[in-house]
Amino acid sequence: MVIICDDLAALSREAAARFAHRAEEATAAQGRFSVALSGGTTPRALYALLAQNPWRARVPWAATHVFWGDERCVPPDHPDSNYRLAYQTLLAHVPIPAGNIHRLRGEIDPIVAASEYESVLRAAFGLRPGQLPRFDLILLGLGEDGHTASLFPGTAAVHERERLVVAQWVEKLKACRLTLTPPVLNAAAAILFLVAGGAKAAALRQVLSGDNRPDRYPAQVVRPADGDVTWLVDRAATGQLSS
Repeated sequence: MVIICDDLAALSREAAARFAHRAEEATAAQGRFSVALSGGTTPRALYALLAQNPWRARVPWAATHVFWGDERCVPPDHPDSNYRLAYQTLLAHVPIPAGNIHRLRGEIDPIVAASEYESVLRAAFGLRPGQLPRFDLILLGLGEDGHTASLFPGTAAVHERERLVVAQWVEKLKACRLTLTPPVLNAAAAILFLVAGGAKAAALRQVLSGDNRPDRYPAQVVRPADGDVTWLVDRAATGQLSS
């Protein structure tokens, strides 16, 4: 499903409403809500909204468990940290228990951090060998190059099928990234893509209506077998979409 919003502010309001609804629904059904947050600039406005009423009051924070879809290999107080973005704009302003915040430790050896986070996921979701975590909601973005989470064009992580979390070197960034893998993303009950800005228009067109080339446009690997995928896009990002 693709929902077109007038601008980033409208997109963020729609995302906040959907976030709150998923949180209420999951908590009513199973007593907890598990969500994986995204980084980048687009979700900043969403996080700021969720920290304010009416959204702050609607989300059952005590039953909410927060994870991350990816992380930069930097300390948690670094300006590039996805954890830092979410903490400063959202988590520091809502009554969520500290034990419900499960961050990727970007400050330690990346291979160790990926293995550690896989253990965190297995414990938090009570997984048996071979099982995948089923997030109630995963927030994702879209890069101008077609990447999502830290699944970048031409990287091995796009084809990972066994591990839940991997560390990989991204040559174009000259940096290491930690990311959830396609099997984890595709096991989610709901995926919410947030895409804003004309710079994303070409990638959005290719991902939604181009040939299936996940090595070139990794966001194409996000196809849950038993889950909903919703694209919230602003009008600027739709400039190359057909009617």
